[in-house]
Amino acid sequence: MKNTSELLKEIKRLPVNKRIYVIQKTLSSIRKDEDGNQMNLAAESLYSEYTSDEELTAFTDIDFEEFYEAK
Repeated sequence: MKNTSELLKEIKRLPVNKRIYVIQKTLSSIRKDEDGNQMNLAAESLYSEYTSDEELTAFTDIDFEEFYEAK
């Protein structure tokens, strides 16, 4: 794999529209990763509440009961 300086040199050789494309795709990728990280952190920080808070777990008592849809 190329190091950062070699990669930057390669990008500088591209036409401006291609460089902008590379930047946009890179930023999009970073944002997507960061959004995923934030979601994981939020889920992890609330996990104990999801599993122990009676208001949040009230319906888990009926998870294994048969469910029949009225038609």
